[in-house]
Amino acid sequence: MSGELLRVENLCKAFPLGGGFLEGKKRWLKAVDRVSLHLEKGETLGLVGESGSGKSTVGNLILRLLDADSGSVRFEGVDVTRLKGAELTRARARMQVVFQDPQSSLDPRMTVGNIVSLPLKILGLAKGGELRERAAASLAEVGLGPECLDRYPHEFSGGQRQRIGLARALVADPAFVVMDEPTSALDVSVQAQILNLMGDLQARRGHAYLFISHDLTVVRHVSRRIAVMYLGAIVETAPTEKLFETPGHPYTRALLASVPVPDPAQRRNLARLTGDVPSPVDLPPGCRFHPRCPEAMPCCASVEPPRVELSPGHMAVCHLHNQRNTP
Repeated sequence: MSGELLRVENLCKAFPLGGGFLEGKKRWLKAVDRVSLHLEKGETLGLVGESGSGKSTVGNLILRLLDADSGSVRFEGVDVTRLKGAELTRARARMQVVFQDPQSSLDPRMTVGNIVSLPLKILGLAKGGELRERAAASLAEVGLGPECLDRYPHEFSGGQRQRIGLARALVADPAFVVMDEPTSALDVSVQAQILNLMGDLQARRGHAYLFISHDLTVVRHVSRRIAVMYLGAIVETAPTEKLFETPGHPYTRALLASVPVPDPAQRRNLARLTGDVPSPVDLPPGCRFHPRCPEAMPCCASVEPPRVELSPGHMAVCHLHNQRNTP
């Protein structure tokens, strides 16, 4: 790695619910609550958690597709949450996204050539015949020929459409790409092709990925480090193999217990989750995970857990690692 590319600190986002004349007092859904993370140049950080944990919202806040309520997003040394107009447009040229559904993320009324070249046109990086040339070059990088330029998204398979999405994201040569569950809508065999392609492109271009997924097996394959989210907050961050070998948070251990293995006899003896996820509108006091935690202690129900560094680069937010509360 050659230095820090992205640093997110205390990022928060809440969405209003209700508040109309007949609905009474407005309530707030805390989608992202004091999230902090960092990303080095050229690395992949996996962001995992159950559906609804806030992973995609974090990606949208970093890219300024949503505006944060508070916190900062420093990208290449600049806080993008404060940028406006032309400055924001220039920053976005260096930050791109590949969405989960390769069908709904591509405009069915546009040709593939126009879809892939659109970022260049919007950002003013090319015009005229150069738009088509650079679109063709970007498609070639993802394994699609120039004959695709004049075709429409519905003429391609799901895997090919995701390759088009990759070509569009990379055509402006970004330093950072949010991968928002880019393989979850694809067949397993196609998933492997897309993941390998992502790795090859990263090796050639040197860009960084924030890889958002609920699939721990996939995240382990592509990530150098992993951050685990629960109910809008990051509860553990660690180098990938450290997280799989010695998970420090009960929620992480429960997620690992849910990962399918070919031989059930090889499954590690980890506690499974019970109960339902609490509402993000009405978060539990103390540790937000304590209603479902098999290792909960009395303090967990009332005292917010500390952020503890278990080893270099390995952090967990849990009372189990606070010496004052360790049995």
